[in-house]
Parts: sequence; structure tokens; C-alpha cells
Amino acid sequence: MKRDTIVIGAGITGLTCAFQLRRKGVDVAVLERQNRVGGQINTHRVDGFTFESGPNTGVVKHAEVAELFEQLGQNCRMETARESSKRRLVWKGDRFHELPSSLAGALATPLFSWSDKLRILGEPWRHKGTDPNESVGSLAERRLGKSYVDYAVDPFLSGVYAGDPYRLPTRLALPRLYRLEQCYGSFIRGALAKARQPKTERDRKATKKVFSARGGFGTLTEALATAIGSDRIITSARHIVVKPTAEGWRVTYEHNGEHCELTARRVVTTCGAYALPHLLPFVDGETMGRLSHLYYAPVVQLGVGLRQTGGVDWPAFGGLVPSCERQQVLGILFPSACFDGRAPEGGAVMSCFLGGVRHPDMLRMTDDELTQLTNRTLHDMLKYPAGTEASRVCVFRHERAIPQYELSTDDRLAAVARLREQFPTLTIAGNLRDGIGIGDRIKQGFDIANDERA
Repeated sequence: MKRDTIVIGAGITGLTCAFQLRRKGVDVAVLERQNRVGGQINTHRVDGFTFESGPNTGVVKHAEVAELFEQLGQNCRMETARESSKRRLVWKGDRFHELPSSLAGALATPLFSWSDKLRILGEPWRHKGTDPNESVGSLAERRLGKSYVDYAVDPFLSGVYAGDPYRLPTRLALPRLYRLEQCYGSFIRGALAKARQPKTERDRKATKKVFSARGGFGTLTEALATAIGSDRIITSARHIVVKPTAEGWRVTYEHNGEHCELTARRVVTTCGAYALPHLLPFVDGETMGRLSHLYYAPVVQLGVGLRQTGGVDWPAFGGLVPSCERQQVLGILFPSACFDGRAPEGGAVMSCFLGGVRHPDMLRMTDDELTQLTNRTLHDMLKYPAGTEASRVCVFRHERAIPQYELSTDDRLAAVARLREQFPTLTIAGNLRDGIGIGDRIKQGFDIANDERA
């Protein structure tokens, strides 16, 4: 069968791309290795609780996020988080403290040292860095001080990347932060200047609000799949191989024990970097080595449901745990404090995260061990009464959860560009480039569909 475009991978990037192409009238097919759509996104509804086994939230940092929900209309509604989502917590000592969101709060909080509180006043006048590969940790320590790294930057990077701030170059992991210093000479001056810039009507759609889909992100991927059409999405497609031909591309795969073949003018890959060597066997070894060299941090995610909270309330987005505090938990999110319908009346839903770059061994803990750890966390960190136990604990292990945009990223992006020059109708996409958040993935899907060069 011949199609115009074949999209490989039915995660949020691939589905968004295919949906946009269908809106343009393009004849598209989607191949997915798993037996379902969604990729890392998977919503589980268990005993009245709604758990996400992947991302719990996104940020509306691109207009394309709002536009996608506008296009889907009644089939999937965006749900923005309650005001409580603006409250972020950081663990220090024996309890969570609120992360300050203002200069006055930064001066009053016990999270930062007094010397660093005074140091922040001089941040606008510090010289900008000259090392393009300076890590996030080094940059923040130079401009703000070590306690800001320990109790703001480190837990933030742990929450986003499950990574080490001293291993992630700022220009690759947090390019917007890097540009603030390089363009304006200061985080504070840059933020103020950006706030004063005029915005178009479309710019205003990027509200920076925390969002989900009503009922969980699974409703978003399901709505996209429905709009694309079940006849155009092939799940359980095993051993997918892409090869160039004189007319375009030939894609072979196995489905239900049968050998299948599709041809197309264009191919878009949205799978992980680790899948590319088998998928694209025609790429030379050196280029493929650079393309697929990407470490994914392993993460254990625990969906925790409490049928009764005993009056203990956590009206916040979540609590992050700095690595210097040496706790087993990386962070805890409170989805039921942010969105309606995630827990039974009087109950609560939490997502606990463990593992990451520093503790990959936690993936080997048994379900019983993780359940015991969960209940200890409820008492020791969240201060639930003695005897309180989770009503439900769902364990989700992700061996390759979050890509780490380390220095190898330069080689990877160069390899992507080289292949694009050599094969203009082959697009290498997915979370190996352009950001890891749901908003980034949605924007990339739009960008690929709108790329007139292919």
C-alpha cells in the first residue's frame, strides 16, 4: 500500500504530527510498536483514582498547545490547574518549605543562605558567562550562589530531567535560561525585558499555565487517534525497518505474524534514539552512533491513592527533594490538588518519583518494597497520621524515561541535519531534540506537519 507520509511512533509527537497532516488532507499512516497509542502517556483509572503512568502535567508555553485543543473541540478539553498549582514545595531538614516566587520571598525563605540572599541583589550586574558548555549548576552557582543550586535548581532539574544539574549544559537543557544571560546579561533583567515585549494575539495563547486534559492525558491521545482514524494507525507493528528507494521510502514490519510493507514519499520518525539503529539500517555507522548516543534516565513512578486523607491537605503542585537531602524520593506531585475528578470525594491522588540519574538501581526494588517506601513517605514526609496507608499503589517502571541533553546533543543534532541534507523527505524527530515537555512535543508535531521543505 502506498501513502504520502508514514509517521513512526504513536506518542504525543507522532499523533500531533499525523493529526495536523490529516487536517491538511495528507494521506498519512502511523506505525506503533506497542499495542496502544500514547507512548509515554498512559492514563489508568483504578478504584475511582486516576493515575498517570507518564507525564502528569504540561505547561502551555507554546501557542500550539492551545490550538491543538481548539482543533479537537468537544472531543477533548484542556483543563488548567487550580491556583494551588502555583505553590511549589522544596524539602529541607524535616519538612517541605514553599519555594519563593518573588524577591521578598527569596529573602525571607529558610531555603537559601543569608549570603546568597544578599548575593541575589547583585545578580543583574554580574558579568555574563563565556563558556558555551557551562552546566546549569555552574551557571546558577555563579550568578545566584550554591544554596540556590541546592534548593532551587537541583530539585527543579530533578523534577524535569531526573538529572544532575552539573552534567546538563544550560544552552542544551534550558536554552531559554541560557539566552536570558547571553542576550540581556542577567536572569532578572532578561525576565523583565521579556515581560515588556509586545505580544500578538497568538502569543497570548501561550499562557504558561499548568494544564492537563480533562480526565487525564490519555483522553488527549485517544481523541487524536480517533480524529486521525483507526484505519490509519497500526499498533503492534514489530520489527519496523525503513529503507530508501528511487521513488521514496519502503517501510516493512510484522503485524499479527505477517510480513507487511508500505511505501511512501515521506517518513517521519518520532521514536526514541535507542530505536533508530534497527529502524534505519541504511545510515552509516558513524552518523548513527552520533544520532543514537543519548542517555535516558530511568524512573520509577508510583501512583498513590488515598481514599481518606484524615484532614491532611496539600494544596500545591508538588514537593521536590534536593539531592543533598539524601532522601529516596525525587519528588511528589499532587494531581488531585490541581485537577478535578482525580480521586474519590475526601481522598487524594499523588505521584511519587524515584530513581533518576543518581539512583538507577531503584528500578530493581520489588513492588512490596516500593509500597512500604510509599507508606513511610506518607508518614515521614507528608505527615499523615500514624497507621495511614495508601489505599492503592500502582508501580510504573520506566527504564528509559527522560532523555538527558548532555554535550552529545551537539553531535546528535549535527547528525539529524546531515541526514536531512542527504534525505530531504526523512524527518528525525521525537524527544531526542527540541525539548522534552508535552508542550515541546506538541509544538514539534505542528512544526513537522508545517515543514514545506519535505
